[in-house]
Amino acid sequence: MSHLIYSDTRCALGEGALWHPERGSLFWFDILGKRLYERDTHRQHQWQFDRMVSAAGWVDDRRLLIASERDLFVFDLTDGTETHVHDLEPGNAVTRSNDGRADPWGGFWIGTMGKNAEPGQGAIYRLYEGQLRMVYDALTIPNAICFAPGGAYAYFTDTPTRVIRRVSLDAEGWPSTAPEDWLDLRSEGLNPDGAVVDAQGNLWNAQWGAGRVACYNPDGQFLTSVGLAAGQVSCPAFGGPGLGTLFVTSAADGAGADDPLAGATFSVPTGFRGQTEARVDL
Repeated sequence: MSHLIYSDTRCALGEGALWHPERGSLFWFDILGKRLYERDTHRQHQWQFDRMVSAAGWVDDRRLLIASERDLFVFDLTDGTETHVHDLEPGNAVTRSNDGRADPWGGFWIGTMGKNAEPGQGAIYRLYEGQLRMVYDALTIPNAICFAPGGAYAYFTDTPTRVIRRVSLDAEGWPSTAPEDWLDLRSEGLNPDGAVVDAQGNLWNAQWGAGRVACYNPDGQFLTSVGLAAGQVSCPAFGGPGLGTLFVTSAADGAGADDPLAGATFSVPTGFRGQTEARVDL
Protein backbone atom coordinates (compact mmCIF):
# COMPACT_ATOMS: atom_id res chain seq x y z
CA MET A 1 0.00 0.00 0.00
CA SER A 2 1.30 3.45 -0.81
CA HIS A 3 1.32 6.02 1.93
CA LEU A 4 1.33 9.77 1.68
CA ILE A 5 2.28 12.52 4.07
CA TYR A 6 -1.07 14.16 4.82
CA SER A 7 0.51 16.83 7.00
CA ASP A 8 4.23 17.44 7.39
CA THR A 9 3.63 19.39 10.61
CA ARG A 10 5.85 17.68 13.17
CA CYS A 11 3.86 16.84 16.29
CA ALA A 12 5.82 16.14 19.47
CA LEU A 13 3.01 13.73 20.38
CA GLY A 14 0.39 13.43 17.64
CA GLU A 15 -2.83 11.80 18.85
CA GLY A 16 -6.61 11.79 18.65
CA ALA A 17 -7.14 11.47 14.90
CA LEU A 18 -10.81 12.16 14.08
CA TRP A 19 -12.48 12.40 10.66
CA HIS A 20 -15.37 14.86 10.89
CA PRO A 21 -18.12 13.50 8.61
CA GLU A 22 -19.91 16.83 8.17
CA ARG A 23 -16.82 19.01 7.61
CA GLY A 24 -14.99 16.42 5.50
CA SER A 25 -11.76 17.13 7.35
CA LEU A 26 -9.29 15.45 9.68
CA PHE A 27 -8.70 16.70 13.20
CA TRP A 28 -5.76 15.66 15.36
CA PHE A 29 -3.83 16.89 18.38
CA ASP A 30 -0.27 17.51 19.45
CA ILE A 31 -0.66 16.71 23.14
CA LEU A 32 2.69 18.10 24.24
CA GLY A 33 2.33 21.13 21.95
CA LYS A 34 -1.16 21.84 23.38
CA ARG A 35 -2.52 22.22 19.85
CA LEU A 36 -5.47 21.08 17.74
CA TYR A 37 -5.08 20.76 13.96
CA GLU A 38 -7.63 20.52 11.18
CA ARG A 39 -6.84 19.75 7.56
CA ASP A 40 -9.02 19.26 4.50
CA THR A 41 -7.96 18.95 0.87
CA HIS A 42 -7.20 22.67 0.66
CA ARG A 43 -5.70 23.97 3.86
CA GLN A 44 -4.67 23.38 7.45
CA HIS A 45 -5.75 25.27 10.56
CA GLN A 46 -4.45 25.13 14.10
CA TRP A 47 -5.63 26.26 17.52
CA GLN A 48 -3.40 26.77 20.54
CA PHE A 49 -4.56 25.93 24.07
CA ASP A 50 -3.21 26.71 27.52
CA ARG A 51 -3.24 23.04 28.59
CA MET A 52 -2.68 19.63 27.05
CA VAL A 53 -5.50 18.44 24.77
CA SER A 54 -5.66 14.91 23.40
CA ALA A 55 -8.96 13.65 21.97
CA ALA A 56 -12.29 14.85 20.61
CA GLY A 57 -15.71 13.89 19.38
CA TRP A 58 -17.83 15.91 16.98
CA VAL A 59 -21.01 17.59 18.21
CA ASP A 60 -22.10 19.35 14.99
CA ASP A 61 -20.50 21.04 12.01
CA ARG A 62 -18.81 23.72 14.11
CA ARG A 63 -18.36 22.25 17.61
CA LEU A 64 -16.15 19.55 19.10
CA LEU A 65 -16.15 18.00 22.55
CA ILE A 66 -12.47 18.10 23.54
CA ALA A 67 -10.70 16.31 26.38
CA SER A 68 -7.89 18.20 28.08
CA GLU A 69 -5.60 17.40 30.97
CA ARG A 70 -8.17 18.75 33.43
CA ASP A 71 -11.59 18.97 31.79
CA LEU A 72 -14.01 18.15 29.01
CA PHE A 73 -15.22 21.19 27.09
CA VAL A 74 -17.10 22.13 23.95
CA PHE A 75 -14.94 24.06 21.51
CA ASP A 76 -16.49 26.31 18.87
CA LEU A 77 -14.35 26.14 15.76
CA THR A 78 -15.92 29.31 14.39
CA ASP A 79 -15.05 31.73 17.17
CA GLY A 80 -12.67 29.75 19.38
CA THR A 81 -14.84 29.86 22.49
CA GLU A 82 -14.80 27.12 25.12
CA THR A 83 -17.79 25.90 27.13
CA HIS A 84 -16.99 23.82 30.21
CA VAL A 85 -18.77 20.46 30.32
CA HIS A 86 -17.13 18.46 33.13
CA ASP A 87 -13.99 18.41 35.26
CA LEU A 88 -11.59 15.53 34.59
CA GLU A 89 -9.70 14.35 37.67
CA PRO A 90 -9.77 17.82 39.27
CA GLY A 91 -6.99 18.47 41.73
CA ASN A 92 -4.84 15.69 40.27
CA ALA A 93 -1.82 17.43 38.74
CA VAL A 94 -0.12 14.11 37.94
CA THR A 95 -2.47 13.05 35.13
CA ARG A 96 -3.65 14.22 31.73
CA SER A 97 -6.15 12.98 29.19
CA ASN A 98 -5.00 10.55 26.51
CA ASP A 99 -6.97 8.38 24.07
CA GLY A 100 -10.74 8.89 23.67
CA ARG A 101 -13.65 8.33 21.32
CA ALA A 102 -17.42 8.84 21.02
CA ASP A 103 -19.54 5.70 21.35
CA PRO A 104 -22.62 4.71 19.29
CA TRP A 105 -24.97 6.01 22.03
CA GLY A 106 -23.57 9.53 21.85
CA GLY A 107 -21.44 9.04 24.94
CA PHE A 108 -17.72 9.80 25.07
CA TRP A 109 -15.01 7.56 26.54
CA ILE A 110 -11.76 9.14 27.68
CA GLY A 111 -8.63 7.69 29.21
CA THR A 112 -6.28 9.46 31.60
CA MET A 113 -2.65 8.69 32.40
CA GLY A 114 0.27 10.08 34.34
CA LYS A 115 2.15 12.81 32.49
CA ASN A 116 5.26 10.69 33.02
CA ALA A 117 3.36 7.40 32.59
CA GLU A 118 3.35 6.82 36.33
CA PRO A 119 2.24 3.19 36.84
CA GLY A 120 -1.40 2.67 37.76
CA GLN A 121 -2.32 6.36 37.77
CA GLY A 122 -4.62 6.20 34.73
CA ALA A 123 -8.30 5.43 34.30
CA ILE A 124 -11.05 5.29 31.68
CA TYR A 125 -14.22 7.36 32.07
CA ARG A 126 -17.46 7.64 30.14
CA LEU A 127 -19.42 10.87 29.72
CA TYR A 128 -23.07 9.99 29.12
CA GLU A 129 -26.24 12.04 29.62
CA GLY A 130 -24.27 14.71 31.45
CA GLN A 131 -22.62 12.38 33.95
CA LEU A 132 -18.95 11.38 33.99
CA ARG A 133 -18.44 7.91 35.45
CA MET A 134 -15.25 5.93 35.93
CA VAL A 135 -15.35 2.66 33.99
CA TYR A 136 -11.85 1.26 34.75
CA ASP A 137 -9.04 2.41 37.02
CA ALA A 138 -5.45 1.48 37.97
CA LEU A 139 -4.30 1.68 34.34
CA THR A 140 -0.98 3.10 33.19
CA ILE A 141 -1.45 4.12 29.52
CA PRO A 142 -5.08 3.55 28.45
CA ASN A 143 -5.40 3.36 24.68
CA ALA A 144 -7.22 1.73 21.75
CA ILE A 145 -10.69 2.87 22.86
CA CYS A 146 -13.01 1.92 20.00
CA PHE A 147 -16.32 0.23 19.30
CA ALA A 148 -17.66 -2.62 17.21
CA PRO A 149 -20.30 -1.73 14.58
CA GLY A 150 -23.67 -1.51 16.32
CA GLY A 151 -22.00 -1.17 19.71
CA ALA A 152 -21.90 -4.81 20.82
CA TYR A 153 -18.38 -4.39 22.16
CA ALA A 154 -15.89 -1.80 23.33
CA TYR A 155 -12.16 -2.38 23.03
CA PHE A 156 -9.34 -0.85 25.05
CA THR A 157 -5.81 -1.56 26.17
CA ASP A 158 -3.33 -0.61 28.85
CA THR A 159 -0.37 -0.25 26.48
CA PRO A 160 2.38 -1.64 28.79
CA THR A 161 0.42 -4.90 29.22
CA ARG A 162 0.52 -5.45 25.42
CA VAL A 163 -2.97 -6.96 25.58
CA ILE A 164 -6.06 -5.47 23.90
CA ARG A 165 -9.22 -6.21 25.87
CA ARG A 166 -12.85 -6.47 24.79
CA VAL A 167 -15.99 -5.94 26.82
CA SER A 168 -19.68 -6.46 26.01
CA LEU A 169 -21.91 -3.39 26.29
CA ASP A 170 -25.51 -3.18 27.46
CA ALA A 171 -28.44 -1.36 25.84
CA GLU A 172 -27.18 2.01 27.16
CA GLY A 173 -23.56 1.42 26.23
CA TRP A 174 -22.20 0.51 29.66
CA PRO A 175 -19.97 -2.55 30.18
CA SER A 176 -22.17 -5.52 31.04
CA THR A 177 -19.45 -8.10 31.70
CA ALA A 178 -15.87 -8.21 32.89
CA PRO A 179 -13.38 -7.35 30.13
CA GLU A 180 -11.73 -10.32 28.41
CA ASP A 181 -8.28 -10.53 26.90
CA TRP A 182 -8.96 -10.34 23.16
CA LEU A 183 -5.56 -9.87 21.51
CA ASP A 184 -2.28 -10.73 23.22
CA LEU A 185 0.70 -9.02 21.56
CA ARG A 186 3.28 -9.95 24.20
CA SER A 187 4.94 -12.71 22.21
CA GLU A 188 5.52 -10.25 19.34
CA GLY A 189 6.73 -7.49 21.64
CA LEU A 190 4.24 -5.02 20.14
CA ASN A 191 2.92 -1.94 21.97
CA PRO A 192 -0.78 -1.33 21.19
CA ASP A 193 -1.59 2.37 20.91
CA GLY A 194 -4.71 3.95 19.39
CA ALA A 195 -7.20 1.85 17.43
CA VAL A 196 -10.32 2.13 15.31
CA VAL A 197 -12.85 -0.46 14.09
CA ASP A 198 -13.89 -0.51 10.43
CA ALA A 199 -17.38 -1.13 9.03
CA GLN A 200 -16.74 -4.89 8.82
CA GLY A 201 -15.73 -5.09 12.48
CA ASN A 202 -11.97 -5.38 11.90
CA LEU A 203 -9.80 -3.58 14.45
CA TRP A 204 -6.91 -1.42 13.19
CA ASN A 205 -4.27 -0.84 15.85
CA ALA A 206 -1.38 1.63 15.73
CA GLN A 207 1.64 -0.16 17.20
CA TRP A 208 3.97 2.30 18.90
CA GLY A 209 7.61 1.79 17.99
CA ALA A 210 6.82 -0.70 15.21
CA GLY A 211 5.93 1.86 12.53
CA ARG A 212 2.75 0.11 11.52
CA VAL A 213 -1.00 -0.14 11.88
CA ALA A 214 -2.09 -3.78 12.04
CA CYS A 215 -5.57 -5.06 11.18
CA TYR A 216 -7.25 -7.95 13.02
CA ASN A 217 -10.61 -9.54 12.31
CA PRO A 218 -13.32 -9.74 15.02
CA ASP A 219 -11.84 -13.04 16.23
CA GLY A 220 -8.46 -11.40 16.76
CA GLN A 221 -6.81 -13.01 13.72
CA PHE A 222 -4.19 -10.93 11.93
CA LEU A 223 -5.34 -9.81 8.45
CA THR A 224 -2.91 -7.21 7.16
CA SER A 225 -0.72 -4.31 8.20
CA VAL A 226 0.16 -0.88 6.86
CA GLY A 227 3.79 0.15 7.22
CA LEU A 228 4.45 3.83 7.85
CA ALA A 229 7.51 6.05 7.48
CA ALA A 230 7.63 6.86 11.21
CA GLY A 231 8.24 4.52 14.10
CA GLN A 232 6.12 6.04 16.84
CA VAL A 233 2.67 5.75 15.25
CA SER A 234 -0.09 6.60 17.68
CA CYS A 235 -3.66 6.82 16.39
CA PRO A 236 -5.55 5.75 13.23
CA ALA A 237 -8.80 7.09 11.77
CA PHE A 238 -10.74 6.23 8.64
CA GLY A 239 -11.88 9.13 6.48
CA GLY A 240 -11.82 10.64 3.03
CA PRO A 241 -14.16 9.68 0.17
CA GLY A 242 -16.10 6.55 1.08
CA LEU A 243 -14.18 6.39 4.39
CA GLY A 244 -11.54 4.34 2.57
CA THR A 245 -8.43 6.27 3.64
CA LEU A 246 -6.57 5.43 6.82
CA PHE A 247 -5.08 8.49 8.53
CA VAL A 248 -2.36 7.92 11.13
CA THR A 249 -0.73 10.31 13.61
CA SER A 250 2.79 9.90 14.95
CA ALA A 251 5.17 11.41 17.49
CA ALA A 252 8.54 13.11 17.21
CA ASP A 253 9.25 13.22 20.96
CA GLY A 254 11.96 10.67 21.72
CA ALA A 255 12.46 9.68 18.08
CA GLY A 256 15.97 9.28 16.78
CA ALA A 257 17.75 10.96 13.88
CA ASP A 258 17.00 7.86 11.78
CA ASP A 259 13.28 8.70 11.96
CA PRO A 260 13.10 12.00 10.02
CA LEU A 261 9.32 11.87 9.45
CA ALA A 262 8.50 11.25 13.12
CA GLY A 263 5.58 13.45 14.13
CA ALA A 264 4.05 13.69 10.65
CA THR A 265 0.47 12.62 9.90
CA PHE A 266 0.01 10.05 7.14
CA SER A 267 -2.79 8.97 4.81
CA VAL A 268 -2.99 5.51 3.27
CA PRO A 269 -5.64 4.44 0.72
CA THR A 270 -7.06 1.06 1.69
CA GLY A 271 -9.50 -1.46 0.27
CA PHE A 272 -11.47 -1.22 3.50
CA ARG A 273 -14.21 1.14 4.68
CA GLY A 274 -14.39 2.82 8.05
CA GLN A 275 -17.40 3.53 10.22
CA THR A 276 -18.78 7.06 10.29
CA GLU A 277 -17.53 8.46 13.58
CA ALA A 278 -20.33 8.66 16.14
CA ARG A 279 -21.66 12.08 17.14
CA VAL A 280 -21.41 13.21 20.76
CA ASP A 281 -24.87 13.87 22.19
CA LEU A 282 -24.70 16.60 24.80
